[in-house]
Amino acid sequence: MMSSIEIKRKMMKLYRGDLLKKVYSTLLKIVTKTRIEEEGEEGEGIRSSSKIEIIQNPRESIKLAYDLIQSAEQEVLRIFPSIHAFRRQTRMGIMHLFKEVVEHGVKVRILIHADENQIRQVINEVVLVFPEIDIKGIDMSLNTSIGIVIVDKKESLIIETRDDARDNSYDASGLAAYSNSKYIALSYASIFESLWIQAELYKQLKEANEQLKQHDKMQKEFINLAAHELRTPIQSILGLTEIVSSKIKNNNEQSELLDAVTRNAKRLQRLVDDIIDVTKIESQSLKLNKEVLNLNDLISNVIDDYKNLIIVNDNNNVKINFIPFKETLLIEADKKRVSEVVSNLLSNAIKFTNEGEIFVSVEKKEENDDDDDDNSNNYALVTVRDTGAGIDPEILSNLFSKFITKSFEGIGLGLYISKNIVEAHGGKIWVENNNNIDEGKGSTFYFTLSTIN
Repeated sequence: MMSSIEIKRKMMKLYRGDLLKKVYSTLLKIVTKTRIEEEGEEGEGIRSSSKIEIIQNPRESIKLAYDLIQSAEQEVLRIFPSIHAFRRQTRMGIMHLFKEVVEHGVKVRILIHADENQIRQVINEVVLVFPEIDIKGIDMSLNTSIGIVIVDKKESLIIETRDDARDNSYDASGLAAYSNSKYIALSYASIFESLWIQAELYKQLKEANEQLKQHDKMQKEFINLAAHELRTPIQSILGLTEIVSSKIKNNNEQSELLDAVTRNAKRLQRLVDDIIDVTKIESQSLKLNKEVLNLNDLISNVIDDYKNLIIVNDNNNVKINFIPFKETLLIEADKKRVSEVVSNLLSNAIKFTNEGEIFVSVEKKEENDDDDDDNSNNYALVTVRDTGAGIDPEILSNLFSKFITKSFEGIGLGLYISKNIVEAHGGKIWVENNNNIDEGKGSTFYFTLSTIN
C-alpha cells in the first residue's frame, strides 16, 4: 500500500504530465487550425499524422533526445536550461554526438542559460575541440527549467529539469514531452531564433560598450594629464607677474596689464582645478580628508576672503551678511572641500548680483527617525541667498549637472562639483528661486552636513 507522500508524488507527476500534454495539445490545435485556414480542406489529416507523447522516465527521454540528434539530416537546435545541465550532458558524451552529426553536414547551434564568465569558459573549451559547433549564452534573467531539442524543424522534445543541483542527468530530469508536429517544431525554432539573435545583439552591444568605456577612460586620462600639466606654467605665470608687479612703480598702464594677466591666470587655474575635480569624481577617486571643524568659523573665513575680493574689485554695491549659528557647531568633514562648496555658492551669488545683498546663514536642525522617535540625527543647514537676477527656469532642474550655465564666465562645473562634495559627506544640496516678496528677487541655495551630536 502506498503512503500518503507516495500518493501525492504520483498525483503530482500525473498532474504535471496532464498539464504538459494540455500545453502541447493547445499549441497543436492553434497551429493546426491556422494551417487548415490557410490551405482549406486540404489541411485535414494533420491531426492524425501528428502525435504528442508524455515521457515520465528520464532515461527514456534522454535516450530519445540522443536518438533524435543522431537522426538529424540538416539542423539541430538545443537549449540547455543551465550551465549545470550542459555540464551533465557533456559528461554523458553529447558533444561527441554533436561532432558526429556535424561531420555528416548537420548544423548544430546551442543556447545555454549562463552568466558571461560561464559561457566564455564553455566557448573557449568547445572551440578548441569542436570549432564547427556554435554556442551562445542567454541572459540569466530569462532562466527556465525546460531544455529543448529541435531536429530539422520537424520534431521537438522538451525535458523538464526537476533538480538542477543533481550531478546525474537522470536524477536531475523530470517529465518530457515529444512531438513530431512540424508546426510545433517550427514554433520552438522561431523562439530559438529570437533568443539566438538576442544573444548576438547582446554580444555586439557589450563589445560596443567596452569600446566606449575604453574611449571614455582614455579621454579622462588625457584630460587629467593635460590639466595637471597646465598647473606648472600657470604657477610660473602667477609667480613671475607678482615679481614684475613689485618692480613697477608709478606706471598705471603696466600695472593694469599685469593685473589682467594675473586675473586670467587665476581664472585658468580655477578651471584646471575644476577639471581635475570632475575627473576624480567620475573616476570615483575623490578622497575626503575629514577632521573635526567649527562650521561657523569655516564659513566666516571664506566670507572674509570674498569681502576682501569685493573691496579690491571696488564692488561696493554688493554686501555679504553672515548669520552664524548661536553656538559652536562641530562637523566632521574635509575642510578644503566644504570651503570649496561655500566658495562656489558665494562666487555664483556675487556673479549674478550686480547690486544688493547676499545672506549666508547656518542653522542646526533635527531629523527624527520615523522608526524610533527617540533616535534623531542632527544636521547643519547652510543657506546662501542672494537678491540677484534669479535662475533661468530652463536650467533650474538641471543646475547641478555638468556644463549647465548661462554665464559667459566659467563652464558650469562648480555646482556639479559642489553637489558631489556635499553628497560624498552624506548631505544634500538644492536650490530655489525666491518667490517671497520680502526676499525680493534672486535665488537661495541650501546644503546640509551632519553635525557631531
